[in-house]
Amino acid sequence: MRLSHTRSRGTEHNYWPSFVDVMTSLMLVLIFLLSIFMVAQLFLSQEIQSKDTILNRLNSEINELTKLLSLESDNKKRLTKELNLLNVSLLDSETERKQLQALVKAHTSQKAATQKNIIKLQTSLKSEKKISTAFLKKIEMLNQQIFALRSQLSALASILEAVEKKDREKNVKIADLGQRLNIALAQKIQLLAHYRSDFFGKLRDILGTRSDIRILGDRFVFQSEVLFDTGSDQLNSAGQLEIDKIAKALLDLEKEISSEIKWILRVDGHTDERPIRSERFPSNWELSVARALSVVHHLIIGGVSPKRLVAAGFGQYQPLTNETDEESLRKNRRIELKLTE
Repeated sequence: MRLSHTRSRGTEHNYWPSFVDVMTSLMLVLIFLLSIFMVAQLFLSQEIQSKDTILNRLNSEINELTKLLSLESDNKKRLTKELNLLNVSLLDSETERKQLQALVKAHTSQKAATQKNIIKLQTSLKSEKKISTAFLKKIEMLNQQIFALRSQLSALASILEAVEKKDREKNVKIADLGQRLNIALAQKIQLLAHYRSDFFGKLRDILGTRSDIRILGDRFVFQSEVLFDTGSDQLNSAGQLEIDKIAKALLDLEKEISSEIKWILRVDGHTDERPIRSERFPSNWELSVARALSVVHHLIIGGVSPKRLVAAGFGQYQPLTNETDEESLRKNRRIELKLTE
């Protein structure tokens, strides 16, 4: 029985060695794969670390570039602000240039050229999108031109100050001359008033004391009835005699008055408010002017120089009184003689 048992065991297959070999092979494969994975993981980790380093460096560079860009932007804003200030200063300078243009014509062309250069620079600066070396050079050139312009304006201001000083001296002289002229004029006016008083005194002596011939202030007044018939502009015979007397008095006065005094006798015609409508006189204006001219013409016939005479008509618009009774209307109808400059 032992033998048979032994034989039976000897006939069984032993699978263990093959299984171990397979497992060993699998283990080796796994170890190899793990080794490759670990090596790959190591290389990948190193590559990722290298990429991270590069990325950090790039981020750092980007941050630096961002800071630089921000600084450049601030510089551009600062330069733009300075340019705006320069533009304002330039406009002020242009205003001063216009004020001084009459005194400093020699500088006009040079300043115009500078202005054109500034306009060209401004146009160029607006088209620039970032700060560049050329831009900075243009700014420097602009600063130099503005400095030169300010120097010119300073010189022009000195010229203007000198001119204003001369003007002040001239104004003082003119004021002094004006004061002397006023004094001389006042003296002549006093002389004329003296001669007027003498003239009116002589007329009073010549014409006698009559209620229809009066002296009102600086005027000698004839009522129209003394010289003219109702509605007429022709001197009547009595009126001609009265005007002849006035002509004689004027000729005597002309001999006494200095030739330096430029005097005239103004003859003013006035009517009352009652309207006159005729073919010859459409209104009181025409009648008042015609009567004044008749007096002037008769004075010329009497020998008075025409350059010493002037005629004016006022119609009914300069009444002595606004009352409407017959006596008031009679007073408003008048011829006035005024000795004046």
